[in-house]
Amino acid sequence: MLDIINDILDFSKIEAGKVELEILEFELIAIVEATAELLAERARKKKLTFMTFIDPEIPKILRGDAGHIRQVLLNLAANSIKFTDAGEVIISVVAEEVNDKNITLRFSVIDTGIGIDKTTLLKLFNPFTQADGSITRKYGGTGLGLSICKGLVELMGGKIDA
Repeated sequence: MLDIINDILDFSKIEAGKVELEILEFELIAIVEATAELLAERARKKKLTFMTFIDPEIPKILRGDAGHIRQVLLNLAANSIKFTDAGEVIISVVAEEVNDKNITLRFSVIDTGIGIDKTTLLKLFNPFTQADGSITRKYGGTGLGLSICKGLVELMGGKIDA
């Protein structure tokens, strides 16, 4: 119940434009590994292989909103674990574009889960949307997590897709 309330509050803040970024220096490896550690037990219980990969070309120290990056990764990886019954979940971060002042990173969460058809993919990041009613009954959730991720990623100047 607390998770549902927190999702609704986060979604409401994003929709109202009340989320502020906290741009600070952070270590990407620490963020990714801490996120993986929080979810490792869930993956272990399902006998999933759970791995992380961070491109060694990415600088050790970055500037950005580590808290919101962590929130998005946690939500995406938790979904992957929830919807994967066998196989693996991988959190991957690679450098897409690097110049003197900026680096563009691609965060990916890859899994061997149930999959989603192309029609559903188009609406997946809309609020209160889940693949279908049977998914809600089997796995639970509000359908807000991915729309929260989308709002946060866009607020940080990125884009998100499936």
